[in-house]
Amino acid sequence: MFQHFLPTKIIFGQGVAAGLARIIQEDFPPGPILCLTDKGVRKTGLVDSLLTKLRTVEIFDEVEANPRRRTIDEIALRARSLRPVVVIGVGGGSVLDAAKAVALLVTNPGSIRDYEGRQRYTQSPLPMVAVPTTCGTGSEVTWVAVITDENRKFKMSIKGPEMYPRIALVDPETLKTLPSPLIAATGLDALTHAVEALAVKVASPLTDILALEAIKLIVAWLKEAYKDIKNNHLAREKVMLASLIAGLAFGQSDVGAVHCLSEALGAWYDLPHGVANAVFLPLVMEFNLKYAQPKYARAAYYLNLVAPDEDEARAAREFLLKVKSLKQELEIPSARALGLREQDFPLLAQKAVENNSNPSNPRPVSYEDYLSLLHQALAEDERNEDS
Repeated sequence: MFQHFLPTKIIFGQGVAAGLARIIQEDFPPGPILCLTDKGVRKTGLVDSLLTKLRTVEIFDEVEANPRRRTIDEIALRARSLRPVVVIGVGGGSVLDAAKAVALLVTNPGSIRDYEGRQRYTQSPLPMVAVPTTCGTGSEVTWVAVITDENRKFKMSIKGPEMYPRIALVDPETLKTLPSPLIAATGLDALTHAVEALAVKVASPLTDILALEAIKLIVAWLKEAYKDIKNNHLAREKVMLASLIAGLAFGQSDVGAVHCLSEALGAWYDLPHGVANAVFLPLVMEFNLKYAQPKYARAAYYLNLVAPDEDEARAAREFLLKVKSLKQELEIPSARALGLREQDFPLLAQKAVENNSNPSNPRPVSYEDYLSLLHQALAEDERNEDS
């Protein structure tokens, strides 16, 4: 038995974001509009160009890379006075998560930390429209907002079936100005979503299909997008589609130990989520190998990495090697370059254990296991430096 619920209307294609104003006018009643974005996206001119035909729009462009509880609460205070009819998010996963959280707080009192967990709100959030600008988030089709509680240095998950964006405008054109390091990090973030969605205990036949296709697109096209995102029209389209499909996969399945670690590190060190995922994906895959062997082997067969009659154990290993080589080719920073400190490892391991996705990982993961994975990340850096 499995369930699949997706109330989001998805509009995908080159140039679809340009129709944002028309869609807002057609699908929502007249009234004020709140738009969330970040400084980087605002500087490209995209946000202002999309909103020129709309009246009474307030833009908040100070969403952080890991949106903080205090930021969300401050925006919500302003939004309650504005009384918007819709919230728009234009940006990466952090912006889209922030927009979901603010949409919830406009209709519910208090702080966003009051709603940590599943469906803690009493009133349905405002409708939200998502315009992703990276090829890694998937947040445009999920029911979760991840917000950092800066007091605890912990990433909270706020969930609810009414938190799905009402509409997702997924436009590959928004990637044209994305720097190569961000293409690499967000693309490997999407790969992590797909690999974990495929392997976790709660995966379903439907999420398996989505995850496998996302993996195939990323392996085939991410390097091409990394080399020339501005001019390679087809690569832009394929990696954006892969990100969307990976979001559909993990949004209906779950993530596992990679995200448990990356969310702990992201909250503690304020690290980019995609980079942290990319660092730990191969290590966690190696840790999970025996438990996830059938799924990893299935990915290897799907990618034609091995012959269809190849031994399952060898096929699974080939898929792991493919992920490792992709990470190396995209020049992902080392764990040490991220600023990891061994004295923080006990606390980070404990936070990873406490993550609500930890039980979904295909192999049980203890505090000691997370501690070992953190040490392995630094040891791998030392081996690479010596070689």
